[in-house]
Amino acid sequence: MPAITVDDVTALPRVSGPGLGDQPRPVLQVTTAPKGYEGEGFPVRRAFAGIDLKRLDPFIMMDQMGEVEYAPGEPKGTPWHPHRGFETVTYIIDGQFDHRDSHGGGGSITDGDTQWMTAGSGLLHIETPPEWLVARGGLFHGLQLWVNLPREAKMTTPRYQDLRSREVGLLASADGGALVRVVAGSVAGQSGPGATHTPITFVHATLEPGARLDLPWDVESNALVYVLNGAGTVGATDARPLRAGQTAVLGAGDYLTVSAEATQESRSPRLDVVVLGGRPIREPLAWAGPFVMNSKAEVLQAYEDYQRGRFGQPDYSPR
Repeated sequence: MPAITVDDVTALPRVSGPGLGDQPRPVLQVTTAPKGYEGEGFPVRRAFAGIDLKRLDPFIMMDQMGEVEYAPGEPKGTPWHPHRGFETVTYIIDGQFDHRDSHGGGGSITDGDTQWMTAGSGLLHIETPPEWLVARGGLFHGLQLWVNLPREAKMTTPRYQDLRSREVGLLASADGGALVRVVAGSVAGQSGPGATHTPITFVHATLEPGARLDLPWDVESNALVYVLNGAGTVGATDARPLRAGQTAVLGAGDYLTVSAEATQESRSPRLDVVVLGGRPIREPLAWAGPFVMNSKAEVLQAYEDYQRGRFGQPDYSPR
């Protein structure tokens, strides 16, 4: 995976082990993501399928896009589509995605970059592979996470954050066997570059075979662990097996534990996990398609505004 790495993980600041009296987070649920297709036909895994929204709050959904090796002419994206009332976080591990919107925003993200889009009051958006990737084909792999906005921020002005891989906070596990990338929030004194309306933490960790990661976690936040590839366990005392495409929902506590199996498959030589947490918003949720609001009436208003062109118009001019 070409998400940012370092030559010597042991030279990074270490995540200290649990302190006296710190309580481990128990494993409440493990689910397996079903496979599907999104946009113009790129393959996805629905990471949060089967998990109660109350346990996800403030997150709404997450898709693992790929991992897929495209032949020439095969790479696909999404058509123009609207959003309102939440934020999309697109994290690219392999390949490249170009994005544009009806407010004039846009850019390219690749190999460990993150595009953080606050849809807020509403916009039209498109995500496509660049022409060179369509022509040549190649590996594509990424995540898209939807983060809810609290009522007072749902109609905020849309904005982008283009977060480059070199900006993420970097840590090593206590045993030196895991690289921890902090994209947003703060872990063990290391902060990520993402600025959030709702307090959340977004971590991508890579564990060498046999490594263990004890990660301190905000006690007011929930905790979710999703496996991108590899095999291991989650939980300090229950140690539930966890494989690629599975999500673990954790209970309350001061820290969480992820361990990599000593032997990994040759095509997935390490354990890669995304660890997410956020402080629940605990507001009514009305979600229909690309609109995430607090009431059915607000969702219907969003559809009307979209149909009347109040989100702006697609920009088909070349960039």
